[in-house]
Amino acid sequence: MADRTSRRSVMRGALGLTAAALTPGALWATVKAGAPSGLTSAQTEFADQLCDAVIPATDTPGARAVGVTDFVGLALSHGLAGGSPTSLDRVKAALGTGDFAAALTRLDKAAFANEIPEAKDWKAIKQAILMGYYTSETGASKELRYELVPGRFDSDIPWHKGDRAWSSNWGGNSF
Repeated sequence: MADRTSRRSVMRGALGLTAAALTPGALWATVKAGAPSGLTSAQTEFADQLCDAVIPATDTPGARAVGVTDFVGLALSHGLAGGSPTSLDRVKAALGTGDFAAALTRLDKAAFANEIPEAKDWKAIKQAILMGYYTSETGASKELRYELVPGRFDSDIPWHKGDRAWSSNWGGNSF
């Protein structure tokens, strides 16, 4: 009985370390250290297209410009949200040929309605893109508003057209 408990404790600890290694901060540190993304050149090219489509450049840099493609590659290589690098291949095949933006819009709608087999793949990719962008320095500080030390509570903050959303603490997410 003691051996079983000991093995379980070790497994729990190993799973905890693995989960800690998959935090956005840890993935960004790995990207900045120059670790390979785990994607083939064709997958990287397609991930670049997806990053540009999901978060294009506006008055702030888009997802591709801030290096989210490498973040996505590492996230998928580590199985974030149940994805894998082959998720990119399945989504690319599901898009087919023709108008990329229109096909991606249809795929997104069908995936979030769980109408297609590639739903899990697309959701994992999109989650990695969004998480990568909004936890990047640019996404968190230029796209979102950030208040380092929050002040008083205001129940009715005026909003004006063009105001940015507020950044939040991503440490509360579970992966």
